Amino acid sequence: MHIRRLSLHQVRRFDTVELAPQPGINLITGDNGAGKTSVLEALHVMAYGRSFRGRVRDGLVRQGREALDVFVEWDEQREGADTPTRRKAGLRHSGQEWKGRLDGEDVAQLGTLCAALAVVTFEPGSHALVSGGGEPRRRFLDWGLFHVEPDFMGLWRRYSRALKQRNALLKQGGHPHALDAWDRELAEAGEPLTTRRQHYLERLQERTVELAAVLAPNLGIQSLSLSPGWRKQEVSLSDALLLARERDRMAGYTSVGPHRADWSVGFETIPGRDALSRGQAKLTALTCLLAQAEDYAEQRGEWPVIALDDLSSELDRHHQARVLERLKAGPAQIFITATEVPAALVDATDITRFHVEHGQVLPVP
Repeated sequence: MHIRRLSLHQVRRFDTVELAPQPGINLITGDNGAGKTSVLEALHVMAYGRSFRGRVRDGLVRQGREALDVFVEWDEQREGADTPTRRKAGLRHSGQEWKGRLDGEDVAQLGTLCAALAVVTFEPGSHALVSGGGEPRRRFLDWGLFHVEPDFMGLWRRYSRALKQRNALLKQGGHPHALDAWDRELAEAGEPLTTRRQHYLERLQERTVELAAVLAPNLGIQSLSLSPGWRKQEVSLSDALLLARERDRMAGYTSVGPHRADWSVGFETIPGRDALSRGQAKLTALTCLLAQAEDYAEQRGEWPVIALDDLSSELDRHHQARVLERLKAGPAQIFITATEVPAALVDATDITRFHVEHGQVLPVP
């Protein structure tokens, strides 16, 4: 995927920004607080339906304005096609309500927009992928499956609907026969959903280990392991739900199942994620994210867009150079923000540069 035009209106401090990114590396520089991260935020909102710095209503819409607007135009290489397809997507978001269009048609679900444009983002909070709670790690798995397996979203929605209904019944002290029906529905959706996650993580493990050996060999990443959300080796999901029913009735929610799944990284010498330094957690997260991008490229036949926010402050020069060398060797379109040109790019002549200052993003000759 190559973005040809990125337009944003009323995003944080910006009134209007128009960018014409190029293939390869697009470097956006500016002082701290100038707004360069907001450009990547807008791109992230289009691809994920939310900002990586919080909810849309928590400051992403410019103060005093009703809503933000993001428009993206990109080329997409579809399987079997000789030439790229030009696609367009627009999103208006107030923080409470949204309207979206894709290729000239209104969209009813935000997920439709998110499925169209694939962006892998590394930003200062990405260490939470490794050191935080289970939710970002579940989202990580499901993002990959959502984009490379077309029927996964239907399976995920089926499970989510059943979970919502079972939880509502539990809170109401529902009849056992009604719970039996939703237990069956949860099991019928949850078992294959978990199998998909397991197979995806196994595939990702091989790529992550190989990539870590190049980018961060001192980490000694050896494995990625799934915890499915119940004792899968001992009982089926259906049995696990039945065994937990009385406990769940007392608690008012479902305590076992894929919605409680997690995964972890195994290291050669580091005992676990709690023993990682912040820098090690960042490197581990970045390795997993880039492995996911490479897997996407292999499965889909084209690369996602890669966005690296504040790269210079997140990685030391040595690791920056390794990451950029790896990325430059491939065809991905990359967006990088930094306060100054990273050392590894100082002498580069094949990058596109922009500078943010006084509420404007201007190309650098």
